Amino acid sequence: MSLSQYLSELQLLRNDPELASNILRYALDGNVDAQYAMGLIYAEGRGVTIDLARAHYWLCLACEQGDVDARILRNVVGAQMSEEEYQASVRMRQGPKLSIVR
Repeated sequence: MSLSQYLSELQLLRNDPELASNILRYALDGNVDAQYAMGLIYAEGRGVTIDLARAHYWLCLACEQGDVDARILRNVVGAQMSEEEYQASVRMRQGPKLSIVR
């Protein structure tokens, strides 16, 4: 299944971790749409547990590539975060690039 097919099925991710993990592969490769999607997935708990720090992390990566929608969602997520969650997001951005363990 192509990335565009995964992204078009985001509304179906509520309880489907497999779709979320497939989008993660594209996000790790630097695809801006997939990074935005990962931010949304973690912000809303679509197929994963809600994790605002990870949502913020992925949205920051998409913002760095100029995604305006990611900037808007990042601000919404940021307004909901605790200081601890924000600091966790900062640590993720400062640490080594995330990767899939194979």
